[in-house]
Amino acid sequence: MKIIVRWMLLAAALLLVANLYSGVQVASFWSAMVAAFVLGLFNTLVRPLLVLLTLPVTLITLGLFLFVINAAMFYASASVLSGFNVTSFGAALVGSLIYSLCGMVIDVAVERLFNGSNA
Repeated sequence: MKIIVRWMLLAAALLLVANLYSGVQVASFWSAMVAAFVLGLFNTLVRPLLVLLTLPVTLITLGLFLFVINAAMFYASASVLSGFNVTSFGAALVGSLIYSLCGMVIDVAVERLFNGSNA
């Protein structure tokens, strides 16, 4: 249940990103659900490999290159989906920053919601 709630909230966050920033477009809530799922897959499967391969650059930039990797995952997700569009890599960078901030808030809220009832 926790995973489904988090997934739906991340889809809603993707719709929020599309409403706040014109460089990101999402066609519908269903498109946002699919995009959130694909983003999750890319971040789980591809992102660790990219972080490992770019470790020297990440160390030199004191971790700032991780923003580029997040933007690349955001842009790649948009490129494989039809209902999710990002106009440029710069838009992917801004969109991924907003989406990541929303994701952090969602993670805290979901943890409090599901672990707060056990206390």
